[in-house]
Amino acid sequence: MSSTRTTARTHWVALRAMLIFTAVLGIAYTLVITGIGQLVLPAQANGSMQRDGSGTAVGSSLIGQSFADAEGEPLPEWFQPRPSAAGDGYDGGASSGSNFGPENADLIAAIEERRAQVAEFDGVAPDEVPVDALTASASGLDPHISPEYARLQVARVAAARGLPEAEVADLVESRIQARDLGYLGDPTVNVLQLNLALAALGE
Repeated sequence: MSSTRTTARTHWVALRAMLIFTAVLGIAYTLVITGIGQLVLPAQANGSMQRDGSGTAVGSSLIGQSFADAEGEPLPEWFQPRPSAAGDGYDGGASSGSNFGPENADLIAAIEERRAQVAEFDGVAPDEVPVDALTASASGLDPHISPEYARLQVARVAAARGLPEAEVADLVESRIQARDLGYLGDPTVNVLQLNLALAALGE
């Protein structure tokens, strides 16, 4: 009988501990952190959503997306992101890289094919195409490109939109993000934010 009571007491203690930790860590902690996020960094807490001129959410500044037609062909009037190996391209449910090694024949062939495509699309020599225009990121969802790749696209975008090339070039320069903390990483350009600013030029 004593053993049964001891077992029951042990189970009750364990159950109470589970309920307390569930309430504290599973509910209270979550609500507190969510509340702090909404108060201190509401935009980031809600996914860093980006909106067009009408206020419609068109994407997140943290997740890359393609600017292509229904057939997957890049649209010349938009700045293009780097290649993506996530699903059919920028599939948020299939985030990944190609996982090919640097000497993989398929990767080398894909890079050469992309080099020729970008060079033709942007009207430049193949050796002018920067590396990030040829290689996918590890996540396949990188929202940034290098300033060099953005500048490479200026002439094509300006011509497609009938805008002065200098105006589009100035827009690119204004959207270059510096290194984090001044020394981490490289300068980048967020493609979605750049394209939203580009769309605003014609409004």
